[in-house]
Amino acid sequence: MVALSGRHYLRDVKLSQSPTGMFRTASIKDSIEAFFCPGIGLMLRARGRAIVALVCSSPYHVTFLSGLSGMYFKPPKKLLHLAGKAIADFKMIHAEDKILVAVSGGKDSLSLLHALMHFQRHAPIHFELGVITIDPQSEDFDPSTLKPYMQELGMNYHYISEPIVKLASKHMQKDSFCAFCSRMRRGLMYKTAREHNYNVLALGQHLDDLAESFLMSALHGGKLKTMKAHYINDDGDIRVIRPFVYSREKQLREYATLAKLPVIEDNCPACFAKPTQRQHMKELLASQEALYPNTLQTLLTTIKPLISRGLPNLENRP
Repeated sequence: MVALSGRHYLRDVKLSQSPTGMFRTASIKDSIEAFFCPGIGLMLRARGRAIVALVCSSPYHVTFLSGLSGMYFKPPKKLLHLAGKAIADFKMIHAEDKILVAVSGGKDSLSLLHALMHFQRHAPIHFELGVITIDPQSEDFDPSTLKPYMQELGMNYHYISEPIVKLASKHMQKDSFCAFCSRMRRGLMYKTAREHNYNVLALGQHLDDLAESFLMSALHGGKLKTMKAHYINDDGDIRVIRPFVYSREKQLREYATLAKLPVIEDNCPACFAKPTQRQHMKELLASQEALYPNTLQTLLTTIKPLISRGLPNLENRP
């Protein structure tokens, strides 16, 4: 079944073979024609114009946006369930929120954008979405390829180019490049959110990230802490949410691959250059999970009080 505009459907489609070898639907709804091409998949055509080829083995629906000019693949039910549960458990999204989604070009942030787009279309409350990408002006990382994609999705897109790599070489002291870059990027996100009246910043970290941060803090920092699911920034004017705190990295990777999201591989210009503490923690968790499959779920139970700390007072929420 293919979902059209979230409401209309092509059900029980009858196919008949044409002289060209393509198969055409016998029933048409909303000026949508569907063709099945052997070896390719389902081709949809709107008002005589080809839109997209969909591999039939994909478990995702196709939804058309912005006057049938673009599309997105609906994330799988399990991923949406976990994200929706996190949003509900930590009271992340409220009526009339303006949410700025941080998209680096990685699988996690792109998957988050599509999940929030789905919730925006189906949630009983109204909220707005915008997207921000920070370009650190690195020779090894060019996120400008996201510009046409965001235009295709019809998103309000804020592309901020800042010489973070150059600034790091001049001003970074005891911090690692990752820490310096993270502070710079976060500052630019807050600035953009304020300038355009966004009150919520959405980040794409997932359960694997939180577990790795917890182990890094416990083993190397001597503290029991990790990333929070929902909190207010130090200035008290922007809420920060992480809807994927219950979701696994492998779920996001699978979705991004099957949906053919325009992922920019190795999207950190420095962190992939050499092994890091986080990579070591990732390998440690993988080895434990191979022996004990419930390792991450057990760790979630352990860290849930930590990620719940500092939940904002929603009576005076920004």
